[in-house]
Amino acid sequence: MTPITGAFNDAFIADMYERFRENPESVDASWRQFFGFAQSIAGTAPGITDESLLRKVAAAAALVEDIRHYGHLAVRLDPLGTPPAGAQELTPEYHGLTARDLDRIPGSALGFSDATAADVVQRLRGIYASTIGFDVEHIEEEAERDWFRKVLEGGEARLTLTPDEKKIVLARLTEVDGLERFLARAYVGKKRFSIEGTDTLVPMLDAAIERAAISGARHAVVGMAHRGRLNVLAHILNKPYARIFEEFEEKHAKSDAVDTGDVKYHLGASTTRTLPSGKVVELELVPNPSHLEFVNPVLEGVARALQRTNGTRDESSVLPIVVHGDAAFPGEGVVAETLNLSRLRGYRVGGTLHIIVNNQVGFTTDPQDARSTYYSSDLAKGFEIPIFHVNADDAEACVAAVWLAISYRTRFGKDVLIDLVGYRRHGHNEGDEPAYTQPKLYDRIKAHPTPREVWAKRLIADGIITEEESKRLADAMMQKLDAIHTGLKSSGPQTPAQESEETGRAPAPKQTSTAVKAETLITVNERLLAWPSDFAPNPKLVKPLERRRAAIGDEGGIDWGHAEALAFGSLLLDGTSVRLTGQDTARGTFSHRHAVLHDVKTGAEFIPLQHLPSAKGTFEIYNSPLSETAVLAFEYGYSTAAPDALVLWEAQFGDFANVAQPIIDQFMAADRAKWGQDSSVVMLLPHGYEGQGPEHSSARLERFLQLAAEGNLRVAYPTTPAQYFHILRRQAHVDPRRPLILMQPKSLLRLPEAASRLADLATGSFQPVLDDPARSPVPREVKRLVLCSGKLYYDLAAARANGTAAKHAAVVRVEELYPWPHEEIARIIDRYGGIEEVVWAQEEPRNMGAWSFVWPRLRASTGNAIPIRYIGRPERASPAEGYHTAHAEQQARIVTEVLAPSGTGREAGAGTGRAKREAGRG
Repeated sequence: MTPITGAFNDAFIADMYERFRENPESVDASWRQFFGFAQSIAGTAPGITDESLLRKVAAAAALVEDIRHYGHLAVRLDPLGTPPAGAQELTPEYHGLTARDLDRIPGSALGFSDATAADVVQRLRGIYASTIGFDVEHIEEEAERDWFRKVLEGGEARLTLTPDEKKIVLARLTEVDGLERFLARAYVGKKRFSIEGTDTLVPMLDAAIERAAISGARHAVVGMAHRGRLNVLAHILNKPYARIFEEFEEKHAKSDAVDTGDVKYHLGASTTRTLPSGKVVELELVPNPSHLEFVNPVLEGVARALQRTNGTRDESSVLPIVVHGDAAFPGEGVVAETLNLSRLRGYRVGGTLHIIVNNQVGFTTDPQDARSTYYSSDLAKGFEIPIFHVNADDAEACVAAVWLAISYRTRFGKDVLIDLVGYRRHGHNEGDEPAYTQPKLYDRIKAHPTPREVWAKRLIADGIITEEESKRLADAMMQKLDAIHTGLKSSGPQTPAQESEETGRAPAPKQTSTAVKAETLITVNERLLAWPSDFAPNPKLVKPLERRRAAIGDEGGIDWGHAEALAFGSLLLDGTSVRLTGQDTARGTFSHRHAVLHDVKTGAEFIPLQHLPSAKGTFEIYNSPLSETAVLAFEYGYSTAAPDALVLWEAQFGDFANVAQPIIDQFMAADRAKWGQDSSVVMLLPHGYEGQGPEHSSARLERFLQLAAEGNLRVAYPTTPAQYFHILRRQAHVDPRRPLILMQPKSLLRLPEAASRLADLATGSFQPVLDDPARSPVPREVKRLVLCSGKLYYDLAAARANGTAAKHAAVVRVEELYPWPHEEIARIIDRYGGIEEVVWAQEEPRNMGAWSFVWPRLRASTGNAIPIRYIGRPERASPAEGYHTAHAEQQARIVTEVLAPSGTGREAGAGTGRAKREAGRG
């Protein structure tokens, strides 16, 4: 802030006074207070009588504001003794003031009840520049800033602990410190990513959960990286010490339900805790990989799902807590993506408590190389998030900061962040040597007492405990751990659970009834075409929507968006909730959905699926921000906590999912194998070659197929609205619950040849393989069996309809690629007993699409006795052509080769000998 001295500021003050004289309400309350004081002591305006005193009062007011703004820069935050940066704005001299000036100015002139301005300054320094750095003046909402000033300056915020509370904190720090010391002694050199240096995180979590429970929380969900995770598991999630010791000794390896598993510092847990207040809270620590910060949006999705109660949401019922790293918070873009979700109607959870575990180093990287900001937390300022900076050795300040944070969340329903400044006692892990890169830092760390020792010394000095009591606590903890460990050693090795035989085959989803009575679908359809009498939808939409009434009748013509709406509506009647989000999802990228109607006169929204009579489920649909990583992760997390809901995420174009690859790889594909966790989230990925260029053609089908194993995913490419209808309904009740990856059409959305009829929805179920309707009556004439997926089928069908002679070829659609439909394809091959070759046809280049996945499975499905060859684009670095003419040439070539007479092709990958077909399941 510019000091209030000099002619410029005198002119500014005079201008403000003129505005005040004309209309006191036109200036800020602080100026009204100032000019009121000025009039009372001078009887006139600035510039006469005691002009000097008035300037001094204005300077004192500026000093007060700067203490509020910059006081955090004077707080001693580093436990290792680095002096605070300070700010010249915090000194009276910067504002042209002396100590005598401050003594002369009454506190009332500044709007305070203190006797003098000197008393005001001293008291505010004790609040803003003492033990907690309150970094809140960047918040735009005046009501929030006023609240902070009221609770801090008015004494409403409790910033001190009672003697009994201090003893409780010491007991907790003793447990935290004791576990780390014991693990270091019992398992020398083994990785544990210890919490040492930021031990106060655990009592902070205790305080957050307790305070949130008092405010109505029934759940708390925590997401964090690996550092300190074992301690949080033990002391927040109540994971038995014996279980942790077993994991260090790998006794768990054969006894867990999870076959593959994960390292101990990635695992999650859940428990129920009865708190000191008597409140009962369900706690969950969300599992996550080493990809730092990617768990954040997953946790937010879990929290939102848990907030559902009887068709509504209670944001106070769940407290989300995210523990960040000081290098990862500014470094990983998913942090900003997640913070951006915090106040959006489709994603808000009523505020998240963020805690940065600030080690002042990232692996071996110093802060000056890790971020372009002063604080590691500064990114949060752009999202209107208040920040409290605390010294990790000051347990009282740490707990008090949590109390204030929970009060703020309860009052405003917004995120809040605590920057816990500590250190990392060891290297990045316990086998790493940090002195190679930070020798001076680690000299200071080695000489520094532990947080527990610092806190105990303080309590001894205050006369709250004696040194003997402190020692007894520490000894008792080590004796407890020794006894558990000794008992574990003496119990001998555990008997491993019987492992099931690995067949290498993915189980097909259990078939469930997905057909819906015709009369029910007609009723749903009518309700979806009804809106309030005073609602005026866009006239251009009315006719296409009304066409759905005819399409469900004898005329037929149910298109993709129509079938989807009927699937959703019928699920809602069944009691299954539906949540759909994504990029431009409410309308649909290709204007095919229109699930949200807008009044052309008022802009008001109307969502027909939210107004179905007798619906037992709820329907949510939201346009997402332009994010893939955070939004897909959010929906994945939501799905894990909402087994009763069908949760879908739609990409604007399929290849946009590239940006969310860590979520697909680390969570969706591997969660069951690593953590025993299930999700049934659906990815809707527009895919198909229509001349739109490399970035809008391919959803990278090959990547999902490469990830597919052990029944972890379901990957499908349905070609009719009815197939889409049935697979959506199957997914809502599928067992086991696994993610569904759907290649979605673009040109097929309204293609008449792809349309379905009411009977297709009212009967049958999803079919993994669709036989050729034109060739199936005369199978013996077929010499070439063509297998394909998706849009290419209609290109081939159109060529045959236009007179291309291809009676020798049957075109069969593989609608579900994983799990591989081995039996269905084997039956098709048996049916066409005269075939001489099998062709896999695709639009994608040979090194992309399904070919690499399909070929070995086709060999097994054919008994390895029939030549198999590939027709499609050659191997390419880029998925598709950039010019439409080049695209058309390639597409025409593929169609021509597929339908060409037999004997003109070259076989690829034909085998010798016969393998058992049963070996072909993928």
